[in-house]
Amino acid sequence: MKIIKAPHKFDKKASEASIFLAGSIEMGEAELWQKKFHDRFSKHESCVLLDPRRDDWNSFAEQSIKDKYFAEQVNWEQDMLETADIIALYFAPNTKSPISLLELGLFADSGRLIACCPDGFWRKGNVEIVCKRYNIELFNDFDEFINKIEQSYLSLLK
Repeated sequence: MKIIKAPHKFDKKASEASIFLAGSIEMGEAELWQKKFHDRFSKHESCVLLDPRRDDWNSFAEQSIKDKYFAEQVNWEQDMLETADIIALYFAPNTKSPISLLELGLFADSGRLIACCPDGFWRKGNVEIVCKRYNIELFNDFDEFINKIEQSYLSLLK
């Protein structure tokens, strides 16, 4: 397994399947749920996890296209979302996750998105309706969600 984090490049090989870890990252609010994916998929040699959680995140970056650091991060995320074979989208309880909601809208009709939205997410009803409308598999339970992502990954390798 490989983990590619922003801003590192990813050159997709035919023998690999990639999963973008979209979802709640709000510092201090969202758990480090991406680590559960790292642990689960460590046994899969041909798996590439595209993880936007940056080790060197600068929380002082200006939320502006003019800020090169910020623009690099957003463009990396968009590029990887467009590249990924599977988009695993997690809405953590007690978070707002506005970018995750944006990503849900942008990729709702991609056919590559699987979502998890446990009770406690402030806009769960909106997520449920969008997922139903676009036939996106939606899970309330994180363990069921990660199991489904793994099944989907394995089916790509056949």
